[in-house]
Formats: sequence, C-alpha cells, structure tokens
Amino acid sequence: MLIDNHGRIINYMRLAVTDRCNLRCFYCMPEEGLNWLSRAELMTYEEMLHASEFLVNMGIDKIRITGGEPFVRKDIMHLLTGLSQLVGLKELTITTNGVLTAPYVAQMKALGIKSVNLSLDTLDPNRFFAITRRDEFADVMNTLDELLKHDFEVKINAVVMDGRNTQDIIPLVELTKDMPVSVRFIEEMPFNGDDHTYRGLNWDHVRILNEIQASYPTIKKVRDPAYSTSYNYQIPGHKGSIGIIAAYSRTFCGTCNRIRITPQGTLKNCLYDDGVLNIRDLMRAGLSDDEIKASLLNAFSHRVADGWEAERLRVEKTGIHESMATIGG
Repeated sequence: MLIDNHGRIINYMRLAVTDRCNLRCFYCMPEEGLNWLSRAELMTYEEMLHASEFLVNMGIDKIRITGGEPFVRKDIMHLLTGLSQLVGLKELTITTNGVLTAPYVAQMKALGIKSVNLSLDTLDPNRFFAITRRDEFADVMNTLDELLKHDFEVKINAVVMDGRNTQDIIPLVELTKDMPVSVRFIEEMPFNGDDHTYRGLNWDHVRILNEIQASYPTIKKVRDPAYSTSYNYQIPGHKGSIGIIAAYSRTFCGTCNRIRITPQGTLKNCLYDDGVLNIRDLMRAGLSDDEIKASLLNAFSHRVADGWEAERLRVEKTGIHESMATIGG
C-alpha cells in the first residue's frame, strides 16, 4: 500500500498515452492544435506496461487510460490487452471523446473493461461543432449507444462553460431519466493551451447544483464513494445519476488517491503541479526497478497538501500554460 506524507492512500493512476486529439475543443487547445510530441518523446507501449507493472506491485490497483484522445494512438488495443493482464490490477478504465471508439467497444468488453468515461459537453450538434471545431457529434452518440448496448458503466463528462453550454445542463440531466448513465458536470479549469484567456469560475459546483434543483427540486444527495471527486445525486424515478466535480474549487484534495503520468513519462502528483520526475528518462537511463521505485517513493513522500498549493508553487516558477491534452485530465 502506498501512503503519502499526508496519510493519503495512492492506488489510482491516470496514464495518458498521447497528447494528440482529433477534436479542437476551444477550452483545451488552439484551433490549429498544439506542438505535438514526437514519437521519440512519447513513452513506448512497452515502457508504459513496464512502469504500470511495477506501480501495480507498489499498490496501484486502478488505471485509467487518457490522452489527448487514446484511440488516436495506433494499436491502442495492444496496450489495453497488456494492462488487462497485470496481476493485482483490479480496474482498468478509459476516458475518451468517443469519435473513434465505437469499433473497439466489443474488444474492450472482452478484455474485462467495464467502465468508460465519455466526454460530451452538449447534446446540440451545432454547439458541439462550436465547442470542438469538428463535426463529429453523430460518431460520439454512436459510441454512447454501443457502450450502453454492451452494458458498460458509462459516465458522461461535461465541462460547464459560461456562455457556451449552460443551456445544456438540463438536457444532459434528462439523459438520466431513461439511461443508466452518470452525467457529471465539471467546473472549467485554466488548462487551455493559451488559446483563450481564462476569466475565472462563473459556474462553480454550487451554482451548477442550484441550476439543476430549479428544474428538479426533488433531487437528493446520495452517498459519495470513497475517494470520489464528485458530489453525487439522484433524481427519484431516474435510471441514472448525476455528479458535480469541483475541479477548480478543489474541495476533494483531502482524500486524493491519484497520480498522473503524462505521455512523455512525467509523474504528476497533482493535476495542478508541473511534474515531479520523469519515469521514461529513468528507465531509458538504465535504472533498475528498485532504483525507480525508490525515486517514486521519494516523490510520493513530498506531495503537496492540495491543488492550491501546487498551483501557487507552479505559478511562481512557470505559470499555467498547458493544455489538458498534454496532462491527461
């Protein structure tokens, strides 16, 4: 079991397999995209599997595959197959935008993957195009249909953005009436690739809940799972549920159980830090697993108390200029 310097268990790793994405969401990156990492800068699948194996041996029992968009990377099923076979890994999940995912759903199910997070900020095709700068709404909805057909646990992640999609809050909530999905509303964060100025948070978790309560006054709070980043709710009579993630307010830091590894192998103890060591470089330098584990344990023993501390330390050095695509969400 991994325990950090604040007594928090670390058992969940988010592994970003690429920084590339086939959408250009305005809140994440410029319209022309980013300066993509070269193939040599990316961790190979073999390096990802090796790192995952010794981290699972250290105490990680849940891995979420993220990007960028994971299915943009060639032969992603090779990595998923290898990860699904790791002894000690209890849960393998994926976050995807759904554009390319549908053809892989049956294979994912066969590997034992049970849960998928689907990024979907609007149910209106025109607003989808305005937000993502791509006409891919039909493919995303097809992926949602395929996931439900194969009995996946589906979480729909929607970033709430003032003046962009707040009119979609209630339509997204209405999905939970007849679909067994969890619709999760996420506070907007400043990781935008410098494409637009982040003006602060106009829709925090309290305002989002108030908006939902105005249409559904019977909505009730339900118990949050251990280490949950979302406040969770249920509307009586609805098949699905609702979650609200205070991603900018950072109210969940006291129970944070997660680490992140970027596509180039940088370990992030916190979404808001700028990286604490590079696992890829340690492996390529020829360090043994025991030496790498020692470096990791040292990093875990110096985790910041919360995202506010991480952001303060980062801004003092480099500021926040990243895209969410480069850090895996």
